[in-house]
Amino acid sequence: MKRANWLATAWDSGGMVLLFLALFAYASFGVGNFFTPTNLVYALGLSVTTTGIVACGMLFCLAAGDFDLSVGSVAAFAGMLVAVLLDAMGGSLWAVPLCLAACACVGLFNGLIIAVFGINALITTLATMQIVRGLAYLLKDGNSLGISSEAFAGLGTGDFLGLPIPLWVLLGCLAVFGFTLHMTVFGRNALAIGGNREAARLAGVPTARTQMLIFTLQATLAGLAGVVSAAQQQLGDPKGMVGLELRVISACVLGGVSLTGGIGSIHHVIVGVLIMGTVQNIMDLKSVPTFYQYLVSGAILLAAVLLDRLKRRGVRA
Repeated sequence: MKRANWLATAWDSGGMVLLFLALFAYASFGVGNFFTPTNLVYALGLSVTTTGIVACGMLFCLAAGDFDLSVGSVAAFAGMLVAVLLDAMGGSLWAVPLCLAACACVGLFNGLIIAVFGINALITTLATMQIVRGLAYLLKDGNSLGISSEAFAGLGTGDFLGLPIPLWVLLGCLAVFGFTLHMTVFGRNALAIGGNREAARLAGVPTARTQMLIFTLQATLAGLAGVVSAAQQQLGDPKGMVGLELRVISACVLGGVSLTGGIGSIHHVIVGVLIMGTVQNIMDLKSVPTFYQYLVSGAILLAAVLLDRLKRRGVRA
């Protein structure tokens, strides 16, 4: 194995884990109130819930060589839709599966346009992002809607065995989608499509069906994140979740998922989400102004893309 390949493999295996551990150690000793149970569970833990849930689906999109820029709008739409359905159905929790089914339809629509009509995923999901955001505004004439159902609020504010319910939802998603990627034919097909789409098709991989399923799962997870967030805030807000797609893609790529497809692992998602969440938590604890936080978020995205490019150069060398 060439030296460049060896370095790329070594960095991919443990480089970002070491970076996270160094960041965590710095925060534990250098940032007041960081290493406390309350901050680690309720501030850092809950802050990564939404990004982590959506990143489980984005892992499959990126592994297959695609993007989904509509996840932020779908999450906001889901929050509004579940609030409207709860209001109309007297607080019945059937509103949740109905909402997730609507989000799955959005993802299926994306998948059909991309896989059947061959439209670029970037363009398709950019258009869907606008359409779904518009639907979220139309649900209540652009106004937010409070949620009064105590049973639904428990999804966002309750706890089980000492951990908040949203964290259990995130852990469940990581376990299910990690198993699916690494242990099932569907997961291997997604990686094969991202590695070489034409070769995968010639080898008998159902590329169109796999793509449609990936985008359907992605939108369903974005809807789940929107529902959990609405339960936490007890509010549906059509203006929410702005920039979620960039945070999710940044976390995946920073952790090691390749932007060009074919390379991805659930541990990449976990490490990337934890790094993003820890940086955000440090800035919050240090009361860094919001406009500086935008600069840092942009720098992280740029660093993630550069790292991905450098790794691929190392592999080709």
